[in-house]
Amino acid sequence: MPSPCLERTGTARHFTPMVRRPTKVLEREIVAQWPLSAVATLGSSIRAKGILLEIRAHLPWGARKSLETDGSMLVLHRDDNAEAELRNVSAIVSRMLEGIENLPLIPREIEDILSISAAERHKWLKDGRLPSAGTRTVRLRGRARQITFHVFDPRQVEDILDRDLMSVWREDDAIAAAENRRRAAWKAKLTRSKKKERAGVASSGGAGDEAPRPRLESWDEFEDDGLLR
Repeated sequence: MPSPCLERTGTARHFTPMVRRPTKVLEREIVAQWPLSAVATLGSSIRAKGILLEIRAHLPWGARKSLETDGSMLVLHRDDNAEAELRNVSAIVSRMLEGIENLPLIPREIEDILSISAAERHKWLKDGRLPSAGTRTVRLRGRARQITFHVFDPRQVEDILDRDLMSVWREDDAIAAAENRRRAAWKAKLTRSKKKERAGVASSGGAGDEAPRPRLESWDEFEDDGLLR
């Protein structure tokens, strides 16, 4: 907030705010531009950002921030880079853009392209519906710990997108979930029924069990007299 300027007018004091002059934005000179095709980005700005970061990782450290995205374009700015360094950077970018449409997709890119959640990605990857193109291990910035994650073939993902298999898989999951709930409800009902049966038997004192046979009186006498032969 701008600091007020104090003016004296007689005995009254008036505070007149200082007007901040707008900062002049310096336009950066553009050296080169490269279009990113829809086949490469699959319509995803996150994918375009991922391509930018992949190419930046192969550039000289001081020139990395000179390469940026502008919509579906890669833009190289002059900044403070020497002419020879700019030519080197331009050559690296042009070389890496050859076949960039086959660069494997990382998790956040495939989630944005297919409009799926991380939970759906994990589930479909685990049951094989979402095929993996291998794994990739990276080191987190400023940390010693590494993380490993699955990557995906962009052409297979494009096929899934064109056929709208995400909607089919969601319907299949909904049907399976309903069936699992029905089975769980039936199992719970059967368990309650068995508990009631056991409780009824326990309360009757075991009346349903077979009673011991009574022994006839003078049975031994009958046997001694030979009347049972």
